[in-house]
Amino acid sequence: MKTLSRLIVKGGVLSPGELKSICLTAEGLGLDTISFGSRQDILISENIETQALESIENLQVVPAHGEGSVNIVSSYVSAGIFSSTSWLTGDKYLYVLEQFRTHPQLKVNITDPRQRLVPLFTGHLNFIASEHEDYWYLYVRLPEWEEAEVYPALIYSWDMAKIQTTIEGLLQEEPESVEMIFDLVNDAIDTNNRTIDKPLKVPFYPFPYYEGMNRIGNDKYWLGLYWRNNKYDLEFLKAMCDLCSDCKIGKISITPWKSFIVKDIPNESKLIWEKFLGKFGINVRHSMLELNWHLPVGKEEALKLKKYLVTNFDQNDISTYGLTFAITEYTKKAYYFTSIVIEKNEQPSLPDFKIRDTYNLLYAKNFDPNSREYITHVQDIDQVELPGLLMELSQLYFEQLGTERDEEKLAKVDNECEDVEVYQCQDCFTVYNEMYGDETQHIAPNTPFSALPETYECSLCEAPKSNFNKITQRVWQD
Repeated sequence: MKTLSRLIVKGGVLSPGELKSICLTAEGLGLDTISFGSRQDILISENIETQALESIENLQVVPAHGEGSVNIVSSYVSAGIFSSTSWLTGDKYLYVLEQFRTHPQLKVNITDPRQRLVPLFTGHLNFIASEHEDYWYLYVRLPEWEEAEVYPALIYSWDMAKIQTTIEGLLQEEPESVEMIFDLVNDAIDTNNRTIDKPLKVPFYPFPYYEGMNRIGNDKYWLGLYWRNNKYDLEFLKAMCDLCSDCKIGKISITPWKSFIVKDIPNESKLIWEKFLGKFGINVRHSMLELNWHLPVGKEEALKLKKYLVTNFDQNDISTYGLTFAITEYTKKAYYFTSIVIEKNEQPSLPDFKIRDTYNLLYAKNFDPNSREYITHVQDIDQVELPGLLMELSQLYFEQLGTERDEEKLAKVDNECEDVEVYQCQDCFTVYNEMYGDETQHIAPNTPFSALPETYECSLCEAPKSNFNKITQRVWQD
């Protein structure tokens, strides 16, 4: 990545006009293609002077080998076409992204826990939608932290950007815990936080097929486009942007899988789009074997290895539906978003000796990319052994799909789900759960409602303590 110039595309969302402007600028620099990055940004792979790219309006340029901000990742791309939290619409994403007026130095993820296309926990600040409209969990993992820690309150949509800038301003104080960050943020700014009344639960769904022309409702379609080599032809992209404008399509979305999606194609324009794709000879029905891979950009060796493995899968009629794979090089600190990791070991430096490449295989717990826990399957194996072992892991995935999760639920049902007495505000339905307390008002966890001062007010609507009624709520426990 350090050899590439990056164009920051906030949340992976841009207009056809912006994309065409990028294409025209790249074309003027003598390029034929552009690429997409895993943080939904645009990559310029040739050695282009930064000043030459600065003519692209409204987009920040991070030069090759240079320091700069990182892209905000969002699951806007999934809105309206995959499973989603009811209140988190495409428009809501755009309103939230608009709040971020500065360029973040920390990686920010803004995601819906019900979708599977965009990672939840690969950022430093991970905002994840809750069941309460306009409120988000925040999982913090600063660059030097080993694990993500949950912020002790839900964040209001219109506070997200200022909390991000405030946390970045606190980095020089080297905060050691999320509780310290919480206290420092509350000392610095006013926020409209809400008490966490239940822990985040991330449902499991298989990885979606995100390519081709697909129906939205009764009168629209969405189109996913994927290039095997991640080099997107500028002539095609320019013509596509013009067609988007003709069809009054306002947004194009980049995925973290080095592809992009066009939504809201009118039903009456479907044939026009199909003829357009045919004219350029675009294949829009790659096998799932092709689509579910994370590869480092510009690494021909990784692309060659992927082709070798996919060919073996295809020849053996192996299904990988719902699984995702990554090819990477060994690093002591890595944060993956994939079911299975093929990790190339670093070769020792020995003069006059050629050392064979060896690989490690890791898989996510339950093969769930959002589990954040990886298990080593084998170590130090040759490339020729990879296909058989990957097929073995694929069979293991299908054997335990659903089964292991059901067993875990049965084994832990008494601990994980139970009826709990809580206190609910009659006006806004905010819940006070004694287990969590109310960090927004410095009420410690496990504080009985009866022990709250009579001056206690609802953290959301400021109704008095007397406005709360005791109710029974079915909740999941850690």
